Amino acid sequence: MAVKHDLTAAGGPLAAFAAMGLFWGGFAALVPAIKARAGLGDEAFGMAMLVSTCGAVLAMWAAPRAEARLGRAALPVLSLLMVSTFLLPGLSRGWWSFALAMTAAGAAAGLLDVVMNAQVAALEAARRRPLMNLAHGTYSMVYAAAAILTGLAREAGAAPQPVFTGLAAAALGCVALTLAAPRVQHPDAGSGTATRLPGALVTAAGLVVLIGFLTEQAAEGWSALHLERNLGAGAAAGAIGPALLGATMGAGRLFGQGLARRVAPTGLLCGGALVAAAGGLLAAFAPTLMLAYAGFAALGLGASLLVPMGFAFVAARVTPEARAAAIARLSMIGYLGFFLGPPMMGVVSGAVGLAAAFAAVALVLCLVPLALVPWMRRSARAPA
Repeated sequence: MAVKHDLTAAGGPLAAFAAMGLFWGGFAALVPAIKARAGLGDEAFGMAMLVSTCGAVLAMWAAPRAEARLGRAALPVLSLLMVSTFLLPGLSRGWWSFALAMTAAGAAAGLLDVVMNAQVAALEAARRRPLMNLAHGTYSMVYAAAAILTGLAREAGAAPQPVFTGLAAAALGCVALTLAAPRVQHPDAGSGTATRLPGALVTAAGLVVLIGFLTEQAAEGWSALHLERNLGAGAAAGAIGPALLGATMGAGRLFGQGLARRVAPTGLLCGGALVAAAGGLLAAFAPTLMLAYAGFAALGLGASLLVPMGFAFVAARVTPEARAAAIARLSMIGYLGFFLGPPMMGVVSGAVGLAAAFAAVALVLCLVPLALVPWMRRSARAPA
């Protein structure tokens, strides 16, 4: 019954999370086809994704003001913008075309990402219940379904653009759900008052979110390629990689919804990062397809808590007036990982292979328990 109330209360943001999951899930399963269509190697693909970071980060900086200006229409308008821009990558041919398409898609996704996370954080504060894991779990479960269906479509011979068009049609249903959602009010929305943010806390948590996004995008964007290239998987079997990541991330976040009431956020962050690191190493060096699947499942399960718990940790420790600005700043730092993951994977893969690239992700994950969580604890105790 409590979950039903949570779903009803957060219906608008959850629909936006679902719309984003549709496209990133489809995109992950289409990466081999998109790379081939655009004529890009690993490094060129990674660098094109890096270029798109600029659009995403600039959009995030403007997101709180865009939400204040659009008011109740923020979620449906920004969701519709994201749907329209994600039709572009399937049309891309060549490096510049793909880079520009992903810049537009990244900017639209960045705007929506800040607004929907800020609205979930405000709902958490108003209802005094954890909702961030539920929201990100919704994204992950939809992501997994989209990846599986996209893999089956590829196996049947579908090209990227028809697949993106089908995903857009499904996402329009999510946009319609956001239309009925009431506006979530932020105390500082449109006030124009400078609000002091706890810089060290936001930076430390932002780096945790960055590593979470980096892990997700590195694995989601390259897992199918790793399975197809190094273990001989077909298109459908290769799509199981990103689908497993999405499914285990969704399960971990929904399970974490209950755990968050009983276990300290920093404990969940440390445990999740270590499980994800172990899974990344197994996926990297697995000699068989089934062991690689197990590695990706562990990677998704462990990494599932990093992003939502990073947002929730900060949202619970700033004033209501600072919450929207803190989420925007946190997203700007963290979202860099969303696009730094593929370039990092491309550079390392081009130099020493995809297995070493996944091992590098595992090493980066170890920074969470060794350095970043202790920094978060110290920052949270420091006087404002």
